[in-house]
Amino acid sequence: MINIKTKEEIEIMKHAGKILAEVLFEVLKNAKPGVTELELDGLAEKLILEKGAEPAFKRVEGYKHTICVSTNEVVVHGIPTDYKLKEGDILGIDCGVFYKGFNTDMAETLRVSTQNSRQRRGSPKAAKLKAQNYDKIDRFLEIGKKALKEGIKQAKEGNRVGNISKSIQDIVESEGYSVVRSLVGHGVGKELHEEPEVPGFLVGKIEDTPLLKQGMTIAVEVIYNMGKSELVYSNDDGWTISTKDGSMSGLFERTIAITGKEPLILTS
Repeated sequence: MINIKTKEEIEIMKHAGKILAEVLFEVLKNAKPGVTELELDGLAEKLILEKGAEPAFKRVEGYKHTICVSTNEVVVHGIPTDYKLKEGDILGIDCGVFYKGFNTDMAETLRVSTQNSRQRRGSPKAAKLKAQNYDKIDRFLEIGKKALKEGIKQAKEGNRVGNISKSIQDIVESEGYSVVRSLVGHGVGKELHEEPEVPGFLVGKIEDTPLLKQGMTIAVEVIYNMGKSELVYSNDDGWTISTKDGSMSGLFERTIAITGKEPLILTS
């Protein structure tokens, strides 16, 4: 069953989303070389509580952290550890906020760097290889952001979930990357995960996918890999999912409300 929210409920979710966006981007500002994943997790919890909300992920049975951390080949659900971030790491942070009975969900990925990191000392050959690798990473992340932006544009009344899915898939795959097939976006509201599923890929016909109606709130997600789409559980923790081929992964997500006009980004 797809839950339709009232205007008042969407206003609550909008406030929750504002809290989440402020927290997530503050945490990302602190994602520098030498900082541990656990330190970022602690910062996220502290900021959420200070703003009068709760960490939504801590309400999930069996999960004890505020954020999920996707470093390099980790795709989703990575448990924060004492791993110290290194320059050039790909870092994805997924976070949720629970506020006045409603959840919002959001994720962002970046390349860990220090200021002027490309100008560090070293042989010309090593510097060139590093710059080429950074260019590769930056292009990968640029495409993920573009796919998210274009997918969100399709999240409007009268369209279908398949319009979102096809938009994301077309952009990601046109660049030679792979959309993860076993993980999808979702409805969000009183529960962190609600109907409908919102895949980043299209199976079948668009007209056979759920119709987007005013009052629906969904988490649009771009989950994609540099390499192949196959995944494995790693670290034996029952949560962390990584790429099977060891390739880098990226994750971008926003909570969206379907309105009678343009999509309303709640985590903004």
